[in-house]
Amino acid sequence: MGVDIIFKIAAIGILISVTNQILKHSGKDELATLTTLAGVVIVLFMIVDMVSKLFITIKDLFSLY
Repeated sequence: MGVDIIFKIAAIGILISVTNQILKHSGKDELATLTTLAGVVIVLFMIVDMVSKLFITIKDLFSLY
């Protein structure tokens, strides 16, 4: 799990940033905002999945119900 998740988040950030700049320069500000929002949602889903796995691991480690 280590560093690869950081690279995935960075790659998504770079891709969304470039797409956002292209759309803003072409005059499609609303679409650029939606693209940025979609990128944030994708990263949030990745982080929520990781936090969920963390809580499951902690529950199993301490044998909590």
